[in-house]
Amino acid sequence: MNLERIKTVGTGAAYKGGEVLRSFLGNIGAPGHKGAIDLVTEADIASERIIIETIHKVFPDHAILAEESGDNGKNSDCRWVIDPLDGTTNFTHQLGQFAVSIAFEREGIVEVGIVLNPVSGELFTAVRGEGAYLNGKAIHVSRTLKVLDSLLVTGFPYQLKEVMADVMPRFSICQQASQGVRRFGAASLDLCFVACGRFDGFWEQNLKPWDTAAGFRVAQEAGACITDFSNMDFSIHNPELLATNGCIHAEMLELLNRHKKKSDVSF
Repeated sequence: MNLERIKTVGTGAAYKGGEVLRSFLGNIGAPGHKGAIDLVTEADIASERIIIETIHKVFPDHAILAEESGDNGKNSDCRWVIDPLDGTTNFTHQLGQFAVSIAFEREGIVEVGIVLNPVSGELFTAVRGEGAYLNGKAIHVSRTLKVLDSLLVTGFPYQLKEVMADVMPRFSICQQASQGVRRFGAASLDLCFVACGRFDGFWEQNLKPWDTAAGFRVAQEAGACITDFSNMDFSIHNPELLATNGCIHAEMLELLNRHKKKSDVSF
């Protein structure tokens, strides 16, 4: 299979989805207003629809796993994993930190990753074994050696109250150990920002395949080390993700699990 053609079709689909999102962006009113929420939902669905239509025009038998329409398609060996709007809350507030995220899997392996920010115009792409690129220029993870000197990024799940006991201690520990922790609100972009060295590490939990598939491929091709919080190989079906430049990975694992060690101590 020609993965360059896959990347070309996926990139075209991402730009079409991005155009849809941009067309809605200027029409969204106050986020708390029902009409505004309806518009965001409409934008999400419309973006997904045109992405899938664009892909199926060329690859009609490929399966689709998408956030809004679920899992469908005949050819399960070739599957596209799509998030038509990653960073919905940012989009709702007209904050230009959101993305279209498209990945292509073959026999369960993510082969191609495409992440587009329609506002900034930044396009991150990667094909397995061929490196990662930002608007056509090769990118690589940072070379920061210690968490003390690192800038980190994380995300909070929508069901924050259910996992507060894990999320907040991790945030506090990493904030104190590093130069700082940011929360941008779009996992695909967070992974790409690790890929190009803007952040030295990213962690999040309660993630879905469409949150991580494309960014995972971009980050790994840029040299990132990516595991779950137990240092097991990452799968897009794993809800936990830690992505670092590699140099700080062991230290980050220790930080993310430190609060559990403390809770295990009996007095």
